[in-house]
Amino acid sequence: LDAYQRYSLVIAANRDEYHARPTAPASYWDDSPQIFGGRDLQQHGSWLALARDGRWVAITNVRRMEIPDPAAPSRGGLVSGYLRSTLGARAYGESLPPIASRYAGFNLHLGDRDGVWYLSNKPQFAMQPLTPGLHAVSNASLDTPWPKLVALKSKTAQWCADGETDPTGLFAALADPQVASDAELPETGVGLEYERLLSSTFINGADYGTRSSTVLTIDAGGHAVFRERRFGPHAAFLGETIEYLSLG
Repeated sequence: LDAYQRYSLVIAANRDEYHARPTAPASYWDDSPQIFGGRDLQQHGSWLALARDGRWVAITNVRRMEIPDPAAPSRGGLVSGYLRSTLGARAYGESLPPIASRYAGFNLHLGDRDGVWYLSNKPQFAMQPLTPGLHAVSNASLDTPWPKLVALKSKTAQWCADGETDPTGLFAALADPQVASDAELPETGVGLEYERLLSSTFINGADYGTRSSTVLTIDAGGHAVFRERRFGPHAAFLGETIEYLSLG
């Protein structure tokens, strides 16, 4: 966020999910053509998307070993809900406290031309503006220093410091398969074997893994480039989307 003079925003993000969950490649949504981004075809929400008016949103889950509530709404609906509304980032965030506890744990980033807000509902609802600089979030709270988060944040900082414009370096950082040592692993209740699998920036699995890597850049003039690379089981490359957008 305003950490690099060429861009007002740079996002480098992986989406990790079960490979069996149906997903559409990043595109303009048929039922909401002002929205561009990936789409979950099971619940029809998203994890990272933006609207033509310049608003954008990204979400990750909070990894906590709790019995899932089958009646809980999809967290991806928070993404589509924001972009389908006419609310700014702050106003949309301030509308969520009455319903936030209904959702499983989430980290939500809401952006517009006035700023960026970070929200989470675990362990309780919290909302804060993000200051200019580098920020990172995985499946714990903002800037929690999990090994893969520290590594990706460092590589992104170097990319910005080097004045890069080619996204190759960011995609390489997102593709890092390095597994953390056991001593560095967080304890989130999923067991040692699964903690190891989930500790790499890029998760290579048969049933669960990194489904897509995205690099989104937006400059001060509202020119955005959305790049998405998609993967199947065991990191099989499935395709790439590059879209240039002029944000109003």
